Amino acid sequence: MAEPLVGMDVGDLREALGAGEPAFRARQIYEALYRQRASDLIQVSTLPAEMRRALAARHPIGLPEVANLYQSTDGTRRYLLRLEDGRTVETVLMPEGERDTICISTQVGCAVDCKFCMTALLGLERNLTAGEIVGQVLVVARENQLRQDGGRLNIVMMGQGEPLLNLANVVKATRILADPAGFGLSPRRITVSTAGIVPKIAELGAEPVRPKLAVSLNASTEETRRELMPITRKYPLKDLLAACKAYPLRPWEKLTFEYALLADVNDSDADARRVVKLLANLNCKVNLIALNPGPEIPFRTPTPERVESFQRIVRRAIPCFVRKPRGLDIYAACGQLKRSAA
Repeated sequence: MAEPLVGMDVGDLREALGAGEPAFRARQIYEALYRQRASDLIQVSTLPAEMRRALAARHPIGLPEVANLYQSTDGTRRYLLRLEDGRTVETVLMPEGERDTICISTQVGCAVDCKFCMTALLGLERNLTAGEIVGQVLVVARENQLRQDGGRLNIVMMGQGEPLLNLANVVKATRILADPAGFGLSPRRITVSTAGIVPKIAELGAEPVRPKLAVSLNASTEETRRELMPITRKYPLKDLLAACKAYPLRPWEKLTFEYALLADVNDSDADARRVVKLLANLNCKVNLIALNPGPEIPFRTPTPERVESFQRIVRRAIPCFVRKPRGLDIYAACGQLKRSAA
C-alpha cells in the first residue's frame, strides 16, 4: 500500500511528487495538509488539477475515520478512530472554558502493563505511524472547528500506548504539529507522558523539537512501584530519577510528575512525604489523579479528604495540582481507554 500523505514532512512530499516538480509544490501540499487541514487533495486548489489527480492516484490522504463518538455529560468527547488496517484507537477531546485539550494515542494497545490502567489489558498490537498520531489531531480539530493559534489548544500524548517505545514516530509527529508552516502549535502546548523508559528519556532530551515531558511516578517506594508498574523491574526508580535530573529542561520548562492515587496503596501522608524527598532536587510540579475506576481494575478511588491531605503535604515543597477526572461516564478518563463500545 502506498504511503499516506498525512505524516509526511516537506522532504517526504518532494519525493512523493517525483523529480522535476518545483520545491514550492511540496510546501504547498504540506501547508494544505496540516495548516489548512485538507481532507481531500481536490480541496488543494493551489495545485494544478493534473498534479492533484496524479498524486491522489498514488497516495491516500491517510486520515483515520470516526468509527464512533461517545459524549460525556461534562462535555468530554471520546472518539473511536479506525485506521487504514481496520484497527482502532481512542482520542479524547476535553473542552474546558476557553481551552481545549486533545488526548491522543501513540500505540494500538500498550505493552507496559500498569496494574491500575485498563489500556494495559489490551496488550500491544502495534506502533502508530507519525501520520496516525498527527491524524488524530487533524480529525478531532476538524470535527470541532478547533483553532491551533491563540494558545487555546493543548495536545497530550497520554492516550493508549507508551510514547517513548515509539519515539521516532512521536518525534516526527511533534515536529509536524509544532512547525509554524505545519499544524502550528507551540511545543509548550504539547506534552508526552512516559511510564519511565529511562534510555529513551535521554534520547528525547537530545531532540531539538520536542514536547514537554511528564513522568508517571505513582509510588513513593521502589517496592510499591514494582507492584503497580512492572516496568520498574527493568528501569528502577533511582535510575528514572537520575534520568529526570539529567534531562535538559528549556528555560520555560518544568518536569511534570503524574501520581495516580490508589486508596490504601500509595495515598498515605507518609507516601506524600516520601514523594517530596524523591523530587526535592528537581525542577518539577506534581499532578495528582485520584484513580479513575474500571470494572477490571482491582483498586479503589481514595476519598476527597485523603487526596486533599496528600496534596497539602506535597504542596508545601513542590507545586502540586489535583487533576479533575473528565469523561468518567464514557470511559474517557486517564487509564480508562480500552476501546470499549459503551
